[in-house]
Formats: sequence, structure tokens, C-alpha cells
Amino acid sequence: MSVQEALRVVADSHMLAIAAPKWLLALPFRRFKEVRQAHDQLAGFMRSQVLDRKANISGQNSVKGVNHDAFTLLVKANEDEESKLKLDDQELIGNVFIMLFAGHETTAHTFAATLGFLGLYPDIQEEVLEQIMSVVGWERDPVYEDYSSLNKVLAVFYESLRMFPAGHIMIREATEDTVLQIPNPAGQEGTTPFPVPKGVQVMVDMVGIQYNPRYFDEPEKYKPSRWYSISTESEAFSAFSIGPRACIGRKFATTEAVAFLTMLLRDWKVEPLLRDGETKEAWRERVLDAHLVLTLGVADVPLRFTRRARK
Repeated sequence: MSVQEALRVVADSHMLAIAAPKWLLALPFRRFKEVRQAHDQLAGFMRSQVLDRKANISGQNSVKGVNHDAFTLLVKANEDEESKLKLDDQELIGNVFIMLFAGHETTAHTFAATLGFLGLYPDIQEEVLEQIMSVVGWERDPVYEDYSSLNKVLAVFYESLRMFPAGHIMIREATEDTVLQIPNPAGQEGTTPFPVPKGVQVMVDMVGIQYNPRYFDEPEKYKPSRWYSISTESEAFSAFSIGPRACIGRKFATTEAVAFLTMLLRDWKVEPLLRDGETKEAWRERVLDAHLVLTLGVADVPLRFTRRARK
């Protein structure tokens, strides 16, 4: 089993691995055997990568130099720590896996929703394509310096993530006694104080926030234009969370999204793959519906891709 296949199996079966007791997974069923094999394959790959990076950092492999990927930087930071603060290899692997898994599943869910919405709304897709062609054109791939100029590409990703926030629950713990000022219901001025003692955990409904008309006009509608004039780093977009505990992968995810969507939409037209007699409205009701496993997203999104003719 390849590492890529092992990652796919682990991602598809993570709830089984979390909820099922070890004795159950040890039973000689084909699916359980595949899950065990995938976890063993991925763990072995992670262990070998940790050892390779330690050797690279210590100078045993100095010819290649030290890489600057996130995995290597985490290993290096751990090697530089004092002994009492260092993670053992298993803890290190656990942290790397979370980074790998979180970025894999959440971004995939949002890409699926984004392409689904763009297939439903060809006028929005065409507007985004016009910006892509004006900034990048046919002859080159996007570079990092294009990021701020491709704000409409980022906006379609943001709007999909708003409608299906991967982190659907945000949990915060008060580190000191504090008082939150809760805005009164629409039509009533002022706020209501809400005391939160130190140590109390607050669970925030991120879906409710994204669909609250107090913050978003016509929240049920897919309107990427609401983000066109918003700074790419603005906390007005809260689906990545906000504050010091916000998602550390936000910049990576948005940069990846802009690059991927720019290259895909430049070369391919996206359309919904309808069943016989099915309307686009019916397709949206069937396909673009919330699907919750570990994170929130959509299920399979059937699409048709047609290569664009170069002009």
C-alpha cells in the first residue's frame, strides 16, 4: 500500500479508528485489516521521515542542506528544545499527522463546495475567469506575488467556507474572569453583559455565526462579492477562527486555494453533472448539503469538466 493510499484510507476511516475498541479492529475482517495496514504504513512512513530529518539537521546529511518544510522545522524546533520540554518521537509524529490530516480534509471539503457552487453559477465562474486571465493569462502559472490581485478567486473560496465552515464548533477557555458584551437581538440597541469565570469553556456555534443576518446580508445565498473589498487578512472573515488561537494554517490554505483554483478554472469549465430530468436547483438540494464527519463539509459533488479553448 502506497503512502498516498494509506492516507486516503486513514482519512476515510478516522471515526472508526477513534470510536472502535482495539479488540474490534483486530478482528479478521477485510475492512479492519485494511485500516490496520494503512495506519501501520503511515506510522512507519512518519517514523522514517522523523529519523531522516534528524539526521539532516544534525549534519549527517549536510550535502543536501536543511529543508524548510513544516515537518523539518517542527523536528528542528523540537531538537533545539531543552530536554524537559522535548516531545518524544510518537508525540512529534502525532503533531505532524494532525497538521497533515487537518489540512488534507478541510481543504478538500471546501474545494468540493467551491467547485459545486461555481458549476451552479456560471456568471460567477465567468467573472472569476476574467480576473484570472487579466492577471495570469495563458502563458504562465500564478506566482505568490499574484495573490493579492486574485481577490475574486479567494472570494469564491471564502464564501464556500462561510457556508460550510469546516471548524463548525469553536471552543475557548477563559484564562481569567471576564465579561462578554452580547449584542441585543436585532431591533434592540445596546448589549447585555455575560460573565465568564476563569476556567469556564465557551462553545461557539460557527455555523450560526456564518448564517447570522446581523453579520451577513442574505446569508443563505452564495455571494462571493461580499468579500471583494475585504482585506485578505481581515477578521471579518471568521471561519478560520480569530484571535491568538486562530487556525495557524489560514495563510497556507488560502494561498493553496488561490493557486489551485486559478490553474483549474483557467483551463477547465466546471458544470454540475445532473441526473436525467434534474434541475440545477434540485441538484443543489441533493448535493450541496452539510455532511458532518470530523469536520463539516459536503459529500461527493458530481461535476463535469470541459477543457477551455485557448484564445
